Amino acid sequence: MNSVVLAVEAGNTTARNLTIVLFLVFVAATLAITIWASRQTKTATDFYAGGRSFSGFQNGMAIGGDYMSAASFLGIAGIIALYGYDGFLYSIGFLVAWLVALLLVAELLRNSGRYTMADVLAFRMRQRPVRTAAAVSTITVSIFYLLAQMVGAGALVALLLGIRPGTTFLGMDADTAKVATIIMVGALMIIYVTVGGMKGTTYVQIVKAFLLMSGALLMTLLVLAKYKFNLSSLLGDAAASSGQGTAFLEPGLRYGVEVAGNATQTFYNKVDLLSLGIALVLGTAGLPHILIRFYTVPTAKAARKSVLWAIGIIGSFYLLTLALGFGAAALVGGDAIREQDRAGNTAAPQLAEALGVDFFGGDLGGAALLAIIAAVAFATILAVVAGLTLASSSSLAHDFYANVVKRGQASERQEVKVARISALVIGAVSIALSIFAQNLNVAFLVALAFAVAASGNLPAILYSLFWKRFNTSGAVWAIYGGLLAAVVLVFFSPVVSGAPTAMFPDHDWQWFPLSNPGILSIPFGFLCGWIGTVISKESDDEKYAELEVRSLTGAGAH
Repeated sequence: MNSVVLAVEAGNTTARNLTIVLFLVFVAATLAITIWASRQTKTATDFYAGGRSFSGFQNGMAIGGDYMSAASFLGIAGIIALYGYDGFLYSIGFLVAWLVALLLVAELLRNSGRYTMADVLAFRMRQRPVRTAAAVSTITVSIFYLLAQMVGAGALVALLLGIRPGTTFLGMDADTAKVATIIMVGALMIIYVTVGGMKGTTYVQIVKAFLLMSGALLMTLLVLAKYKFNLSSLLGDAAASSGQGTAFLEPGLRYGVEVAGNATQTFYNKVDLLSLGIALVLGTAGLPHILIRFYTVPTAKAARKSVLWAIGIIGSFYLLTLALGFGAAALVGGDAIREQDRAGNTAAPQLAEALGVDFFGGDLGGAALLAIIAAVAFATILAVVAGLTLASSSSLAHDFYANVVKRGQASERQEVKVARISALVIGAVSIALSIFAQNLNVAFLVALAFAVAASGNLPAILYSLFWKRFNTSGAVWAIYGGLLAAVVLVFFSPVVSGAPTAMFPDHDWQWFPLSNPGILSIPFGFLCGWIGTVISKESDDEKYAELEVRSLTGAGAH
């Protein structure tokens, strides 16, 4: 008996060591890329937009790297593994959202702006109020999104190091190890942004997109090979292992749940599903870290091409999440996934471990595949948090410091210095908040970020590009109104309090019944923009005509 225990412990130690080595190799490689990029970063254009030197394909890969976040890889796989059919809603919503970005935003934004979303909004309006509002919105959305990535990192490393409830590593229990991981990820992302700027961040994202696609494809092929490419057997096993039976393969397990004898709750559940769908589809076109990617290419044509590449890469990946989610349900089982992480954020790495044991023999095979996939997932998290931190620090430095505080008189050197300090502050705030959000599914957290982006940023961007009468008052009302509505509704929703899975489960100040505020906050943002515009007499038809020509033709674009 003792020899068996010793053998298991030895296997766990080997797995843990292999994991740590692979993780350190990846971190060292990305830091080397960042240091190399820092030597190419000499001007503000280099720091904010990578010198506008990336091709459509490179930027498409980087957009994919930025967009296929921990929510995509860990969160969606986890939700599908735990809730079956309903989890795929995220994959569909995240993908369809790109059509809105392609058709309404990408090309026009690249032609009209310079470094940030606010460059477009402030083009024909008063600089200071609009840029201040845009900076506040960018930071709020980025912090919501950053929470998701950091929570994913904490869950992932606890699994990687074999820390389960009741076990320890270096004297740390599972909860302490997750907190330590969140702090470490925060420190790394601050280094990437402050040292490498947009160039370093973009190359890290390109490498990460390639690794993630390769890892997901490998796991998908192994899952399908396990079931001899028979999807019916895979789905049948997934339903049986989930503990939910055939309900696992039908809608209504998590979203739009019908509650017998409670028509009111049933109605709220249906509306919540609709709200989530609206937020997912409209959110991408308002995400600051995605919008700034359109400025890294030399022309509007390249911006359009990069979105087409991104749609192809992202669409392929989301199809693979089906195999990952159902594979995890079938081969790992819902109970084992929940035991490691209640929100399901570790389903994909746990599937990798099960596949490794099956195909490559013994605990070492499982440990090797787990280590590889977890390193890829960690690469995913680091690349995305770097992009988010860059977006928010750029907005603080370029929009608020250079154009509001210094009224356009700041030198490029001062601006970049402030951007680096901002990255440090935003990183610290994200670390502090992430420690409280560890019980939430990361895909779900990202859906909240999408709702906030679609409520505050999207109305202002669309009105600015397409409505001649739109003015400063309208832009400020749209951003603050939509943003405030989304944040207030989330704060008083079951996400924050009054539910076992809330951020503060022991408190209850919840009165808003929906988990996602999009169905109310997005129309409210558009309404605020309209009201703000019509109550102000400010109008500049000449500036709008200039913006229209520039956005459609690229004439005068930077």
